[in-house]
Amino acid sequence: MRVLGVDPGLTRCGVGVVEGVAGRPLTMLGVGVVRTPADAELGQRLVAVEQGIEQWLDEHRPEFVAVERVFSQHNVRTVMGTAQASAVAMLCAARRGIPVALHTPSEVKAAVTGSGRADKAQVGAMVTRLLRLSAPPKPADAADALALAICHIWRAPAQNRLQQAVALHTASSKGRSA
Repeated sequence: MRVLGVDPGLTRCGVGVVEGVAGRPLTMLGVGVVRTPADAELGQRLVAVEQGIEQWLDEHRPEFVAVERVFSQHNVRTVMGTAQASAVAMLCAARRGIPVALHTPSEVKAAVTGSGRADKAQVGAMVTRLLRLSAPPKPADAADALALAICHIWRAPAQNRLQQAVALHTASSKGRSA
């Protein structure tokens, strides 16, 4: 499974590609940040994020895109920019027919470190260890993108089984009520 993880942001949008399957060593195929100038007009910044993500999709051809689910913060301007960048990432994937999964920050932290309350340094250290890197990816947005991809690879099999069980239950329930 090849996953593009996206840590959305308008100024720095972390991107990272990880390949592998749950229970086996994972491989990082690429990591980086799509940057936009803070003083640019919003529309131009969103276009720059789109172009950056499209380049990553072209270059790495992921099977899935994992995006951090935007959560409410105290700074409304920050959360708006994050949500807009997140929407751009989802749009780019959907346009190509690539499935998108949203993962909460605490879900990603728990998957990668064992604690949903881990700090950025702990996430970076575990990403470094899990991918056998010589140093944590910088900036933290890049490490977070890799963590999202790792989380998806590890959690997707269980999520798929759950979705199949729900679909089977729903189908059998409809059959009984007909």
